[in-house]
Amino acid sequence: MHLDEYRTYCLSKPGAWEDLPFGPDTLVFKVLNKMFSATGLDHFPPEVSLKCDPERVPELREAYNGIHTGPYMNKKHWNFVDLQGDVPAKLIRELVDHSYELVVAGMKKLDREKLALLSE
Repeated sequence: MHLDEYRTYCLSKPGAWEDLPFGPDTLVFKVLNKMFSATGLDHFPPEVSLKCDPERVPELREAYNGIHTGPYMNKKHWNFVDLQGDVPAKLIRELVDHSYELVVAGMKKLDREKLALLSE
């Protein structure tokens, strides 16, 4: 999967937007004000960080060389995914959905209600 396709998919999620809070080399995708993905724009091949259910993390890392731990993120809750490695594009989209859903589920009820209004 190419980074531009990944970016388009992330931004298609309800309430999603992009930010550069860590400087010009780190693109962050947020829903409302919560991060659900980040990528270093200076890395090749591109890798993205995605939130993941801790019970699923070991299974994914064992199944794919392109899913592993990365710097700066909690290794129990976040995976680094190589966009151009052995991880199928379909699974990458599923992992984006999963990360987005985990972040939304962790929001306050009022924020989830705001997001629901944006989705209509």
